Amino acid sequence: MITQFIVTPGEQPKRLDVFLVNRERDISRSALQRLIEMGRIRINDEVVKPSQKIRPGDKITMDVPKPEPLELKGEAIPLEVLYEDDALLVLNKPAGIVVHPAPGNWSGTLVNALLHHFHTSGGTISTIGGKERPGLVHRLDKETSGVMVIAKSDQAHRHLAAQFKHHTITRVYEAFIFGVPKKGRGLIELAIGRDSKERKMFSARTSRPKDSVTEYHVDHRYGKLAAHVFLYPRTGRTHQLRVHLTSLGHPILGDQTYGGRKVRMIDHVEIPRVMLHARTLGFKHPVTGEFQEFTRQFPMDMEAVGKALESMVHEG
Repeated sequence: MITQFIVTPGEQPKRLDVFLVNRERDISRSALQRLIEMGRIRINDEVVKPSQKIRPGDKITMDVPKPEPLELKGEAIPLEVLYEDDALLVLNKPAGIVVHPAPGNWSGTLVNALLHHFHTSGGTISTIGGKERPGLVHRLDKETSGVMVIAKSDQAHRHLAAQFKHHTITRVYEAFIFGVPKKGRGLIELAIGRDSKERKMFSARTSRPKDSVTEYHVDHRYGKLAAHVFLYPRTGRTHQLRVHLTSLGHPILGDQTYGGRKVRMIDHVEIPRVMLHARTLGFKHPVTGEFQEFTRQFPMDMEAVGKALESMVHEG
């Protein structure tokens, strides 16, 4: 499919791949770079490099091939299963794994691992999410670790999805954040949606704001450098916790998307990823109606950051 457009006046000069990744939200930067290098994306009908600077008035032509029909395959990726029965599966997702396939990530995802798990165990998986998102009632970002529930039947999927929709799910997250909030407890109420300029980000600068509310509690302070907080989302918007904490002036450590370079390293402590963990998930079982709650402590990389911050405070 070939599309053309003109770079609008007022657009600042920037790399072609950087410009396009914010405009084409369904294509990863690495995929865009490949298309540019293949000559499928051109500026003023000329083959260029991904680093070529765009300027107002440039004509950009994109010839993006249709994706191949998706046939997902199971992959033997280890899963930490916390609970499983005929209706659902509860697992502890590790950081660094994408939840479902998408352009640029057709394999190595949690869905690939689930397909393998159910194939080898003889179990079923809900079909409501379609080919790319079977069984997925909710998601966690790639760098977020923690507890997730997977629906194994369509009935369970509908029942669990209704609980998420009506915000009757118990959810507790924990995070390490930059700096320390003045108040030990608080409520963040900020309507957010897809950012009107940076299409891969969410913010209050949006044409479609949706109400979103997060309660927070400061659990531990590391001097004035950082804090460990518990987060209780009352709504479930995309990137809600990350955006809300940034709006408070205390972005999550490691979250360069919303916190910039300052959250990559605190003093001499390097932050390996977004320091966010889905600690607790509670819901009514879709078959028995019994309330079930699952809690998992944050993983070793977060524990190591916490210890490093603590030792830094004592050294100071």
